[in-house]
Amino acid sequence: MPTLALDAAALEKLVSAAVAAPSIHNSQPWHFRLDPEISVLEVRAVRERAVPAADPQGRAMHISVGAAVLNLRVAARHLGWAPEVRLLPDPAEPDLFATVRLDAASPVRLPGSEALYAAVWRRHSIRTPFTDRPVPPDVLDRLVTAAAAEGTVLHLPGRAETARLLELTAEAERRNTTDAAQRTESRNWVRSGDVPPYGIPAHALGPQDRGGRLPMRDFAALRPAEHQRPATFEHEPLLAVLTTDNDRPEDWLRTGLGLEHVLLTATVHEVRASLLHQVMEWPELRREAREPHTGPECVQMLIRLGYGPEGTPTPRLAAAEVLDPRKT
Repeated sequence: MPTLALDAAALEKLVSAAVAAPSIHNSQPWHFRLDPEISVLEVRAVRERAVPAADPQGRAMHISVGAAVLNLRVAARHLGWAPEVRLLPDPAEPDLFATVRLDAASPVRLPGSEALYAAVWRRHSIRTPFTDRPVPPDVLDRLVTAAAAEGTVLHLPGRAETARLLELTAEAERRNTTDAAQRTESRNWVRSGDVPPYGIPAHALGPQDRGGRLPMRDFAALRPAEHQRPATFEHEPLLAVLTTDNDRPEDWLRTGLGLEHVLLTATVHEVRASLLHQVMEWPELRREAREPHTGPECVQMLIRLGYGPEGTPTPRLAAAEVLDPRKT
């Protein structure tokens, strides 16, 4: 079995892939440390980039970091490793969300791994209208399988349940734009002019649905005039609901892995996605989002799927800004 070098070039590729993951408000709440003696890359949370009004429990922070871990794992397999991921490996270090051991080469290339790696660089959240072209059932099946591979469940609700979830999202959006703490925090994450490598660029806010069917997030909460343009969104939105059996920090991290695996698989098949997170920010609305017929599952994310433009990337921190080459 060949020996792989965990050198500076490999580290940059791994971390660059990790930071391409989605995060709440593009907060990028992660940092990486390498322990070269045991070939372990530590993935740590950065509490300073928390969004406490929208995410008081840190659930969305865990999901964000989990998505970065999935990208890191995909990149490691692309480079030839058989990565071993451990979630929350040390109770004495609550900010150590995951470790990825990179001391063994993979004997085979897993099917589809190269396509997922290519999708890491093309995946973007889309806040613009989708077309009315339906997503084929076989593609939807692949998304369900991708979620299951990470210990999560992806549900595809029917019309009535979709309408109910969109009503809940509309109520959550009304609360977000009228609650002072939520409104202020959301506005503070919108960037204009010289855009720093985190936060939401003003040009990426997207329009609102002229028909009122899709309550798209208004990050600016009474956005500037240039972002008030209405648009006609898809007539029948396609939603997917990502759930877990439990609601612990480890489940939140697994949600991030499952979410990103779904998003990358969607990208491979040219399906676009945007995340409707508003309901998740209000505990009672999040509880209501659970469909009674699915059992006592915990809803973690609503995903809007469809066909449309690929979109443009949001800024990302450079690998050197989030990586300590050696453990301190």
